[in-house]
Amino acid sequence: MTDLSPAAQAILDAYQFAPIDDHLTAAAVLRSVADQVVPYDDLKGSDPDAWTRDDIRLDLLAIADELEQLDA
Repeated sequence: MTDLSPAAQAILDAYQFAPIDDHLTAAAVLRSVADQVVPYDDLKGSDPDAWTRDDIRLDLLAIADELEQLDA
C-alpha cells in the first residue's frame, strides 16, 4: 500500500472507522478534514487572514487527489 501523508491517512481512517450510516460517515470525514486543514491549535492566537479560501481549497483538493490515487 502507498504511504500516505498524515493528513490523507487521517481522512482515510475517519472514513474506515466511522459508523456505517452514510450521514455519520460524511460527518466523521468532514470533521477529520477540518482537523487536518485547520488544526484546533492553529486557531489559538493565529492571524485570521493567514489562510485564504484558495489556500484552503488547494489543501483539500491535494488530500482528495492523494486519496484518489489509492485506486490507481
